[in-house]
Amino acid sequence: MKIVEGYTMNSIKQLLILTTAILGVFFSGCIGPQPIDFQAPALDTAKPWTDCPFKNDPNDFQFAIVTDRTGGCRPGVFKKAMYQVNLLQPEFVMCVGDLIKGHTKDRDTVKHRFDEMDTILDSLEMRFFRVVGNNDIGNSVMADVYRERYTLPYYHFVYKNALFLIVSTEDPPPKANISDTQINYIKKVLQDTQSVRWTFIFMHRPLFVEQEGKLHEGWAKIENMLAGRGHTVFAGHWHTYAKHEKHGQNYIRLATTGGASNLSGIGAGEFDHIVWVTMTDQGPRIANLLLDGIYDENVNVAE
Repeated sequence: MKIVEGYTMNSIKQLLILTTAILGVFFSGCIGPQPIDFQAPALDTAKPWTDCPFKNDPNDFQFAIVTDRTGGCRPGVFKKAMYQVNLLQPEFVMCVGDLIKGHTKDRDTVKHRFDEMDTILDSLEMRFFRVVGNNDIGNSVMADVYRERYTLPYYHFVYKNALFLIVSTEDPPPKANISDTQINYIKKVLQDTQSVRWTFIFMHRPLFVEQEGKLHEGWAKIENMLAGRGHTVFAGHWHTYAKHEKHGQNYIRLATTGGASNLSGIGAGEFDHIVWVTMTDQGPRIANLLLDGIYDENVNVAE
């Protein structure tokens, strides 16, 4: 073993490790336990930052929701929103349907419209989860094409112990329907995921709003299955924003991300937006980001 001024290399390494450990204890005692990523001067009196914790719980996560693109598409708006979503960098993106123009039974036309939508979605830097609307599968032909490309129009997944349940309100089209097969599927999913910390439901038509004094029969069954479970429901279709509180939970009807709108403003619930959701152990925190308020760093470049 080579000797360096009376010490072996192993001795020097051991001394460095011991010194580091002693300094760690010293600084910990001065300023209290600190996040591993945070390094700052050891101050035992006043300091130029607050005592609030860092929002860095590894179990928290953020995702974005975009809403109706069609039902009177305003060109370019949804494509712009995809660029803005990339600026925000959520972990993934949800939607509430009506991504393509409907009202056709020509298979080639339907395929072309899905191709166009997929090209727009290819610009996203994170995963996108589809939800069907009445413009996406408004008839049996469109439903067949959708199934050929993307399989089931209803499904679920679990992410960081939160359940995401995608409901098809067009099962089968053309009217608002939720088949018994889908209801049985949802029943089993909810039975198998009772330990999740939260449940998110995404669907197109806001069937949680009573029509002529009663709920849609299929949705009423699902809503009963959600009793006693922490959950949030998102829908679109009406192109106006409104939050409903039911069973102590939030049921939210979203506005537009390019669909037909008078854009009358927040008071009328008519605006283009992206929804930003942060999931925490205390439940979700929801923010509405209006598209005309999201810009990149080139919003004003000095000459």
